[in-house]
Amino acid sequence: MNSEFDVIHRYFTRPARNALLGTGDDAALVACTPGMDWAVSVDTLVAGRHFFPDTEPAALGHKVLAVNLSDMAAMGAIPRWITLSLTLTSALAQNDTWLKAFSSGFFALADQYQVELIGGDTTGGPLNIGIQIIGEIERGKALRRNGARPGDDIWVSGFPGEAALGLRHLQQQVTLTAPEATSCLAALHTPTPRVALGRALIGLAHSAIDVSDGLLADLGHILECSGVAATINFERIPRSPALENRLQPENPARQLAIDCLLAGGDDYELCFTAPEVRRDAIAGLVQTTGVNLSRIGTIKTGKGMAVLTADGNPLILETKGYDHFLAR
Repeated sequence: MNSEFDVIHRYFTRPARNALLGTGDDAALVACTPGMDWAVSVDTLVAGRHFFPDTEPAALGHKVLAVNLSDMAAMGAIPRWITLSLTLTSALAQNDTWLKAFSSGFFALADQYQVELIGGDTTGGPLNIGIQIIGEIERGKALRRNGARPGDDIWVSGFPGEAALGLRHLQQQVTLTAPEATSCLAALHTPTPRVALGRALIGLAHSAIDVSDGLLADLGHILECSGVAATINFERIPRSPALENRLQPENPARQLAIDCLLAGGDDYELCFTAPEVRRDAIAGLVQTTGVNLSRIGTIKTGKGMAVLTADGNPLILETKGYDHFLAR
């Protein structure tokens, strides 16, 4: 039978490469690069709330790290170190197949972004996974939520709403074709953190946030922190073919598609604002980063947010995003 320490040593212990001291002691030791600030974030994913308990373990290992890497991307930071807090049911603690697949998915993404696991904790209980991540950013250069200015363009990366549509498919609220399901479920289970894009936006963007709780909800955080308002052009928001098909006026799933596009969570794309004079430079990042970028609106003076249809009328919204304490 696996003990707590068996699990740690077999699946989560590696030699320290970028830390002074990694796993195996009471605390890790790291040295900050001169001239850099630390960016620190933590996320907790709970079975039944953030993921289905039977989610494929390699994909789960990928996602729990990806959501933290996305926080670093939103700040423009270089991800460096992570700690992992892993609560396992008794069955999973003895399931070597699950543990091997989870750790493989986790470390495959960690290696891709050269981020190092330097410590953590394991315990028994209902499955939940917490990760703290530490990154570095050139002193005073971090992208923040409070820098949006009137006249800024509003941009978003990727195709918001795909992950939410994939979740609705799994919940049997909508039926996707096989190609649509492949694309949407990949967005849900194995999102791509936009670290390179975040780095490239330093010096171009005035503000940024990652889209985890819904496009409008997260843009709303920028507006609140910056003390500004926004106008969004609904038709400019990029949408995948699966969403585009369901946004047609005659489609009975149109309202569901609108909700996914504007308020669906789990996108882990970047929403950011930048001055008009940076349009060409930002458009050029599509080639250098390989990430789709769309200009969807404008920052205004005042408060609030308006989403306008092609004829200039406001779109009536039922919800703007996900709230952990209001979710059913």
